[in-house]
Amino acid sequence: MRIVLVGPPGAGKGTQAAYLAQNLSIPHISTGDLFRANISQGTDLGKQARAYMDAGQLVPDEVTIGMAKDRMSQSDAVNGFLLDGFPRNVGQAEALDVMLKDEGVKLDAVLDLEVPEEEVVKRIAGRRICRSDSAHVFHVTYNPPKTEGVCDACGGELYQRDDDSEETVRTRLEVYHTQTEPIIDYYRAQGLVVTISALGKVTEVTERAMAALKKSDDQD
Repeated sequence: MRIVLVGPPGAGKGTQAAYLAQNLSIPHISTGDLFRANISQGTDLGKQARAYMDAGQLVPDEVTIGMAKDRMSQSDAVNGFLLDGFPRNVGQAEALDVMLKDEGVKLDAVLDLEVPEEEVVKRIAGRRICRSDSAHVFHVTYNPPKTEGVCDACGGELYQRDDDSEETVRTRLEVYHTQTEPIIDYYRAQGLVVTISALGKVTEVTERAMAALKKSDDQD
Protein backbone atom coordinates (compact mmCIF):
# COMPACT_ATOMS: atom_id res chain seq x y z
CA MET A 1 0.00 0.00 0.00
CA ARG A 2 1.02 3.60 -0.58
CA ILE A 3 -0.21 5.72 2.31
CA VAL A 4 0.09 9.32 3.47
CA LEU A 5 -0.30 9.87 7.21
CA VAL A 6 -1.63 13.25 8.38
CA GLY A 7 -2.68 14.73 11.69
CA PRO A 8 -1.88 17.63 14.01
CA PRO A 9 1.22 17.75 16.22
CA GLY A 10 0.66 15.50 19.22
CA ALA A 11 -1.55 13.05 17.28
CA GLY A 12 1.06 10.30 17.62
CA LYS A 13 1.93 10.13 13.92
CA GLY A 14 5.48 8.92 14.46
CA THR A 15 4.42 6.14 16.80
CA GLN A 16 1.55 5.00 14.60
CA ALA A 17 3.66 5.22 11.45
CA ALA A 18 6.24 2.82 12.91
CA TYR A 19 3.59 0.27 13.94
CA LEU A 20 1.61 0.54 10.70
CA ALA A 21 4.69 0.28 8.50
CA GLN A 22 5.74 -2.85 10.36
CA ASN A 23 2.27 -4.40 10.12
CA LEU A 24 2.01 -3.59 6.42
CA SER A 25 5.64 -4.54 5.62
CA ILE A 26 6.36 -1.19 3.94
CA PRO A 27 9.02 1.43 4.77
CA HIS A 28 8.16 4.35 7.06
CA ILE A 29 9.42 7.49 5.29
CA SER A 30 9.45 10.53 7.57
CA THR A 31 10.53 14.06 6.69
CA GLY A 32 12.76 14.21 9.76
CA ASP A 33 14.60 11.04 8.75
CA LEU A 34 14.97 12.30 5.17
CA PHE A 35 16.61 15.53 6.35
CA ARG A 36 18.91 13.80 8.83
CA ALA A 37 20.01 11.17 6.29
CA ASN A 38 20.70 13.66 3.50
CA ILE A 39 22.54 16.07 5.78
CA SER A 40 24.66 13.36 7.45
CA GLN A 41 25.50 11.78 4.06
CA GLY A 42 26.41 15.16 2.60
CA THR A 43 24.18 14.83 -0.46
CA ASP A 44 23.59 17.86 -2.69
CA LEU A 45 20.04 18.13 -1.33
CA GLY A 46 21.36 17.76 2.22
CA LYS A 47 23.85 20.59 1.69
CA GLN A 48 21.08 22.80 0.32
CA ALA A 49 18.82 21.99 3.27
CA ARG A 50 21.63 22.65 5.77
CA ALA A 51 22.35 26.06 4.23
CA TYR A 52 18.72 27.15 4.65
CA MET A 53 18.49 25.70 8.16
CA ASP A 54 21.76 27.35 9.27
CA ALA A 55 20.36 30.66 8.01
CA GLY A 56 17.22 30.11 10.08
CA GLN A 57 15.08 29.81 6.96
CA LEU A 58 12.49 27.23 5.93
CA VAL A 59 13.74 24.59 3.52
CA PRO A 60 12.02 25.20 0.14
CA ASP A 61 9.46 22.69 -1.12
CA GLU A 62 11.62 21.67 -4.08
CA VAL A 63 14.40 20.44 -1.76
CA THR A 64 11.99 18.42 0.39
CA ILE A 65 10.28 17.04 -2.73
CA GLY A 66 13.65 16.03 -4.17
CA MET A 67 14.56 14.13 -1.00
CA ALA A 68 11.19 12.35 -0.97
CA LYS A 69 11.51 11.42 -4.64
CA ASP A 70 14.97 9.93 -4.09
CA ARG A 71 13.78 7.91 -1.08
CA MET A 72 10.66 6.58 -2.80
CA SER A 73 12.79 5.38 -5.73
CA GLN A 74 14.77 3.01 -3.48
CA SER A 75 14.16 -0.73 -3.80
CA ASP A 76 12.40 -1.22 -0.46
CA ALA A 77 9.69 1.28 -1.48
CA VAL A 78 8.84 -0.32 -4.83
CA ASN A 79 5.79 -2.12 -3.43
CA GLY A 80 4.61 0.62 -1.11
CA PHE A 81 5.49 3.14 1.59
CA LEU A 82 4.03 5.16 4.41
CA LEU A 83 4.75 8.90 4.20
CA ASP A 84 4.89 10.79 7.51
CA GLY A 85 5.36 14.57 7.37
CA PHE A 86 5.25 14.71 3.57
CA PRO A 87 3.38 16.21 1.83
CA ARG A 88 3.12 19.13 4.25
CA ASN A 89 1.11 21.45 2.00
CA VAL A 90 -1.03 21.35 -1.15
CA GLY A 91 1.93 22.26 -3.37
CA GLN A 92 3.85 19.22 -2.12
CA ALA A 93 0.73 17.05 -2.52
CA GLU A 94 0.42 18.12 -6.16
CA ALA A 95 4.12 17.36 -6.71
CA LEU A 96 3.65 13.91 -5.15
CA ASP A 97 0.74 13.21 -7.53
CA VAL A 98 2.97 14.04 -10.48
CA MET A 99 5.79 11.83 -9.14
CA LEU A 100 3.49 8.86 -8.67
CA LYS A 101 1.80 9.36 -12.03
CA ASP A 102 5.23 9.35 -13.71
CA GLU A 103 5.89 5.99 -12.04
CA GLY A 104 2.50 4.62 -13.08
CA VAL A 105 1.29 4.18 -9.50
CA LYS A 106 -1.08 6.01 -7.15
CA LEU A 107 -1.84 6.52 -3.47
CA ASP A 108 -4.10 3.95 -1.82
CA ALA A 109 -5.18 6.02 1.18
CA VAL A 110 -4.57 9.16 3.22
CA LEU A 111 -4.95 8.28 6.89
CA ASP A 112 -6.13 11.28 8.91
CA LEU A 113 -5.50 10.98 12.66
CA GLU A 114 -8.12 13.09 14.37
CA VAL A 115 -7.48 14.58 17.83
CA PRO A 116 -9.37 17.42 19.57
CA GLU A 117 -7.24 20.55 19.84
CA GLU A 118 -7.38 20.72 23.64
CA GLU A 119 -6.18 17.10 23.83
CA VAL A 120 -3.20 18.02 21.63
CA VAL A 121 -2.31 20.88 23.98
CA LYS A 122 -2.70 18.59 27.00
CA ARG A 123 -0.51 15.88 25.45
CA ILE A 124 2.37 18.13 24.41
CA ALA A 125 2.33 20.79 27.13
CA GLY A 126 2.28 18.06 29.79
CA ARG A 127 5.56 16.47 28.66
CA ARG A 128 8.56 16.66 30.99
CA ILE A 129 12.07 15.62 29.94
CA CYS A 130 14.96 14.55 32.18
CA ARG A 131 17.97 16.87 31.87
CA SER A 132 20.39 13.94 32.17
CA ASP A 133 21.86 12.12 29.17
CA SER A 134 19.12 9.49 29.55
CA ALA A 135 16.49 12.09 28.53
CA HIS A 136 13.65 9.99 29.99
CA VAL A 137 10.20 11.37 29.14
CA PHE A 138 7.32 11.72 31.60
CA HIS A 139 3.89 13.33 31.43
CA VAL A 140 2.18 15.22 34.22
CA THR A 141 -1.12 13.41 33.52
CA TYR A 142 -0.43 10.19 31.60
CA ASN A 143 2.93 9.14 33.03
CA PRO A 144 3.74 11.28 36.07
CA PRO A 145 7.00 10.79 38.01
CA LYS A 146 6.74 9.50 41.57
CA THR A 147 8.14 12.81 42.80
CA GLU A 148 7.18 15.98 40.94
CA GLY A 149 10.08 17.36 38.93
CA VAL A 150 12.35 14.37 39.58
CA CYS A 151 13.21 11.56 37.14
CA ASP A 152 12.24 8.11 38.48
CA ALA A 153 15.16 6.50 36.65
CA CYS A 154 18.14 8.62 37.65
CA GLY A 155 16.93 11.37 40.00
CA GLY A 156 17.68 14.05 37.43
CA GLU A 157 15.70 17.27 37.07
CA LEU A 158 12.63 17.17 34.82
CA TYR A 159 11.90 20.20 32.66
CA GLN A 160 9.51 21.40 29.96
CA ARG A 161 11.11 22.11 26.59
CA ASP A 162 10.45 25.58 25.19
CA ASP A 163 8.68 24.13 22.14
CA ASP A 164 6.36 22.16 24.45
CA SER A 165 4.90 25.26 26.12
CA GLU A 166 1.17 25.82 25.62
CA GLU A 167 1.79 29.04 23.67
CA THR A 168 4.19 27.30 21.27
CA VAL A 169 1.86 24.31 20.85
CA ARG A 170 -1.02 26.60 19.88
CA THR A 171 1.24 28.35 17.36
CA ARG A 172 2.23 24.97 15.87
CA LEU A 173 -1.45 24.05 15.65
CA GLU A 174 -2.21 27.28 13.81
CA VAL A 175 0.57 26.49 11.31
CA TYR A 176 -0.91 23.00 10.86
CA HIS A 177 -4.42 24.38 10.27
CA THR A 178 -3.12 26.94 7.77
CA GLN A 179 -0.54 24.93 5.84
CA THR A 180 -1.15 21.19 6.23
CA GLU A 181 -4.85 20.69 6.95
CA PRO A 182 -5.86 21.86 3.43
CA ILE A 183 -4.28 18.70 1.98
CA ILE A 184 -7.06 16.70 3.67
CA ASP A 185 -9.66 18.46 1.51
CA TYR A 186 -7.35 18.08 -1.49
CA TYR A 187 -7.20 14.30 -1.01
CA ARG A 188 -10.84 14.03 0.06
CA ALA A 189 -11.79 15.28 -3.39
CA GLN A 190 -9.91 12.25 -4.74
CA GLY A 191 -11.78 9.90 -2.40
CA LEU A 192 -8.61 8.91 -0.54
CA VAL A 193 -9.16 10.18 3.01
CA VAL A 194 -9.74 7.72 5.83
CA THR A 195 -10.32 9.50 9.17
CA ILE A 196 -9.96 7.74 12.52
CA SER A 197 -9.87 8.88 16.13
CA ALA A 198 -6.34 8.95 17.56
CA LEU A 199 -7.65 8.88 21.14
CA GLY A 200 -7.00 5.87 23.36
CA LYS A 201 -4.11 3.45 23.81
CA VAL A 202 -1.48 3.20 21.08
CA THR A 203 -2.49 -0.39 20.26
CA GLU A 204 -6.16 0.60 20.01
CA VAL A 205 -5.36 3.38 17.54
CA THR A 206 -3.20 1.01 15.47
CA GLU A 207 -5.99 -1.59 15.34
CA ARG A 208 -8.47 1.12 14.38
CA ALA A 209 -6.15 2.33 11.62
CA MET A 210 -5.48 -1.17 10.25
CA ALA A 211 -9.23 -1.93 10.13
CA ALA A 212 -9.98 1.37 8.38
CA LEU A 213 -7.19 0.84 5.81
CA LYS A 214 -8.36 -2.72 5.13
CA LYS A 215 -11.93 -1.52 4.61
CA SER A 216 -10.68 1.22 2.29
CA ASP A 217 -8.55 -1.28 0.35
CA ASP A 218 -11.48 -3.71 0.01
CA GLN A 219 -13.65 -0.94 -1.45
CA ASP A 220 -11.13 -0.10 -4.19
